[in-house]
Amino acid sequence: MTELLMRESRFISDQQFKQIRDWLYERSGIHLNATKKSLVTGRLYKRLTELDLADFDAYLQLLRNPLQSKEAELALNLLTTNETYFFREPKHFDFLHSLIAQGELNKRVRVWSAAASTGEEAFSIALALASQFGLQEPWQVIGTDINTRVLQQARSAVYPLPDSQKIDPALLKAFCVKGVGKDEGWFRIRPQVRQHVQFQQHNLMQPLLVAQKFDLIFLRNVLIYFELEDKKRIVLNMLEALKPGGFLLVGHSESIHGYDPRLVQQRPACYRYMP
Repeated sequence: MTELLMRESRFISDQQFKQIRDWLYERSGIHLNATKKSLVTGRLYKRLTELDLADFDAYLQLLRNPLQSKEAELALNLLTTNETYFFREPKHFDFLHSLIAQGELNKRVRVWSAAASTGEEAFSIALALASQFGLQEPWQVIGTDINTRVLQQARSAVYPLPDSQKIDPALLKAFCVKGVGKDEGWFRIRPQVRQHVQFQQHNLMQPLLVAQKFDLIFLRNVLIYFELEDKKRIVLNMLEALKPGGFLLVGHSESIHGYDPRLVQQRPACYRYMP
């Protein structure tokens, strides 16, 4: 590839961006506005060079090829945003503890972390439940995400040591292990906690088929990436997996007021499903 072609391939036209945006929407329901054009360029250009492709048209052709599902999965991973940390938005965990104190949730509680990313939210929930019910009870946390790369990291349950600063020291001591030797600078969630947590790939635009419905669903800081009608569809999918009387939590910067009359607000960003 000549130097000129290499320079030209770095740029994505409006039409190419639209086609990639449409492809992402078809695969995930995520909507990228025009301000994300440079983000798309930055995240996908490396794939063009690694595959020795002339431009984004060639890459689009690859994504549309049914035989290139691995590349499509990789592109989806690159284009989805995953920002999370332990015990993010502490008021939700205060609400969780209050539900347990009031007897709304018991040792058999099932919780869904619906946008689990690298697992910090799911394990924060697990640490909270472990502190309340212990490790011998049958409580369970399910974490899902559309991005297979972050799910792989979540399943490892290994995190940089600075990330532990958000975890209460008592929980850290009881349920986490600090790395030594070659693992120095990292910490791991103990296996006794991990056995209560499962991760799987899932597209929020589709219902999650479960044999047993959830008592509590965390759907936080993900609806902002969707258009209004798709947000409503996702919330409806959540309700299909939620027990009557169960609770749905969204991010404090998000609002689902008026989405469904069966949702009754308990606290800011905390709703009860009352069919």
